[in-house]
Amino acid sequence: MDHKMNDKKRADYRIERDSIGAKDVPKDVYYGVQSLRAAENFHITGLNMHPEIINSLAYIKKAAAVTNCEVGLLDKKKAQAIVKACDEIIEGKFHDEFIVDPIQGGAGTSLNMNANEVIANRAIEILGGQKGDYSIVHPNDDVNCGQSTNDVIPTAGKMTSLRLLKNLKAQLLRLHKALNDKAQEFDHVIKMGRTQMQDAVPIRLGQEFKAYSVAIMRDINRMEKAMDEMRALNMGGTAIGTGINADEMYMRRIVPNLTEISGMDFIQAFDLIDSTQNLDSFVAVSGAVKACAVTLSKISNDLRLMSSGPRAGFGEINLPAKQNGSSIMPGKVNPVIPEVVNQVAFNVIGNDVTITMAAEAGQLELNAFEPIIFYCMFQSIDTLAYAVETLVDNCITGITANEERCRELVENSVGIITAINPHVGYQKAAEIAKKAIKTGEPVRSLILEENLMDEEELNQILDPVHMTEPGILDKDHMMKK
Repeated sequence: MDHKMNDKKRADYRIERDSIGAKDVPKDVYYGVQSLRAAENFHITGLNMHPEIINSLAYIKKAAAVTNCEVGLLDKKKAQAIVKACDEIIEGKFHDEFIVDPIQGGAGTSLNMNANEVIANRAIEILGGQKGDYSIVHPNDDVNCGQSTNDVIPTAGKMTSLRLLKNLKAQLLRLHKALNDKAQEFDHVIKMGRTQMQDAVPIRLGQEFKAYSVAIMRDINRMEKAMDEMRALNMGGTAIGTGINADEMYMRRIVPNLTEISGMDFIQAFDLIDSTQNLDSFVAVSGAVKACAVTLSKISNDLRLMSSGPRAGFGEINLPAKQNGSSIMPGKVNPVIPEVVNQVAFNVIGNDVTITMAAEAGQLELNAFEPIIFYCMFQSIDTLAYAVETLVDNCITGITANEERCRELVENSVGIITAINPHVGYQKAAEIAKKAIKTGEPVRSLILEENLMDEEELNQILDPVHMTEPGILDKDHMMKK
């Protein structure tokens, strides 16, 4: 009985060997011994590899196969089989064969070998062989020909970041438009501006939303500038940027071929050694993403403040009611969308610290910490894009203004004294402000009571547009003073 079970077990596995030794690998899987060892060594996040980096690796391996075939290092049949395997991965097949954890030791060697093994075994199958028969297509000699983990993995990280940033940019452009639309809708709504959480001077609600849109566009521009650094690749540099084991013609053609095959715009780095040693481009992109997260979090803070109440707070705007806000307080509705944006921003800021420290921690010719950089980078870009999407769809587009409440707060605020200051002088304005605070009387009433100006003149000075746009002071009135 035991012999039968052992025979059955052997039938379900194939034996693969690497420099560590022999190991049983499930017979039907496309990954191989090196992927399996990595999966056993790195139980870290419990998450799957990001699908976009899997696709990026397939594009790179496809471009390498095409290039190696062009320069005579790979025969046409093998190259075509590798290309077909890569195309299938790009279509979404075999992603479940990428079994290594996103966070791993070895500078990404495990991920690179996972790709090499899956592509090799699928290519073997295409050529009519059995998985594991690496005499037909070899993961290292054929799929990895002219490459090293140290140029493949940084390139895959850059390609993936650019693809994810494209989606984030699209969502930010939607947010920019939504904020501009609200700026126009609310342009006539006068409200109280605040500095240091205290009444300051009037502002139009539309002006606030316009400022938000300007800040978002600045974030988009900053991100685009950082994205340009992602386009310089160290492909062809192999292990440390010197190009060892890479054919000279391959080195010249690999990046142009990858550009054509991927449909993305890449250049080969000016100095391949520098590009292999240093990961500051990821720090730059992370910094731009973090800056954007800070902007979004600040806007979310403002939305929560302006919508607070609805009766005991500012109550200047209404956010769309999306779900019940309490399990005990009936009718309570919370600003859940801005709250989730805040939380994503906190996480992005933390990820930026991790990326910064990982990029700093490289030594000499290589940084071994790309896996954690990519894990944090992809998470930051993805979650920020999702946060922006829900902010637009479930919050910004549905915001309404409480116009009467806004006007009431302006008229009852001491802050409007600033508009009157040039006409009555700072000292007198300060006296009026103190009296208004002490008695609770509106500034308007006190000005009229003390005959400091007539009602028509006061109405002109306190006109919403006059108070919220740069203008020329009444020279005649100033001369009388």
